[in-house]
Amino acid sequence: MSGWVLGVIGGSGLYEIEGLTNAYWTKVETPWGEPSDELLIGELDGLKLVFLPRHGRGHPLPPTAVNARANIDALKQSGCTDVISLSAVGSLREGLSPGTFVVVDQFIDRTFAREKSFFGAGLAAHVSMAHPVCPRLSALVADAAVEAGAPVVRGGTYLAMEGPHFSTKAESELYRAWGCDVIGMTNMPEAKLAREAELPYASVAMVTDYDCWREETAHVDVTQIIAVLNANAAKAVGLVTRLPVKLAGARPASPIDTCLDDAIITAPASRDPDMIARLRTVAGRALQD
Repeated sequence: MSGWVLGVIGGSGLYEIEGLTNAYWTKVETPWGEPSDELLIGELDGLKLVFLPRHGRGHPLPPTAVNARANIDALKQSGCTDVISLSAVGSLREGLSPGTFVVVDQFIDRTFAREKSFFGAGLAAHVSMAHPVCPRLSALVADAAVEAGAPVVRGGTYLAMEGPHFSTKAESELYRAWGCDVIGMTNMPEAKLAREAELPYASVAMVTDYDCWREETAHVDVTQIIAVLNANAAKAVGLVTRLPVKLAGARPASPIDTCLDDAIITAPASRDPDMIARLRTVAGRALQD
């Protein structure tokens, strides 16, 4: 078995990964509530893989209802060392046409109705989010996407909106003026929580449409999005099936593995025992005395 354990959070249109052996669905309980669904655990050519449907099988959960804290805790409980996100997005750039895979390297978080941290009153921490994705994992994922036949752009800024509505044209133009490249509803606070859990994170944003800024095309239409989404999903599966070769052998340590060493502020004697108990999975390494 590889030294990597890969968590895959699948967005819209991706609920199965072909080629898994010894696969089984399992329910994971967390102190943060219920994850989006059971986790599918299996082996893919020697790589242990843990798949979580972000919106639940059948897509019952809108973006705001996704319990990202429970999802990340469940992946960490399952032994994941690294996490990749696969999600549908709209394009804010002419050159990022539907079908393009953008391997994101920056985020702007405009969500407002979600729990964004594992930490809080009784145990404070401030992780660095200057570079919110893992460059090593992102590069490997981008290479796999190219091999799977997807048009790939390495690097881009993802605007995370609350949803569930799509943007107004004025909003879309504003985000373009900010320098954003794609827009979606799910990668925040997911990326922040992965960092707090010391899990290297990479995001593959799969373009389904031009957001409503583009006059030459019709405004966002769910039927059109789903058609492109299904085509993207096939390439996303191809991406995942090419990762075992790239993640073979021992996993090199990452600075993200120990990022909480410089993030936890509360002195040991002042830490809330209940918070320590809730954080056992995501921050247990750093909270050991």
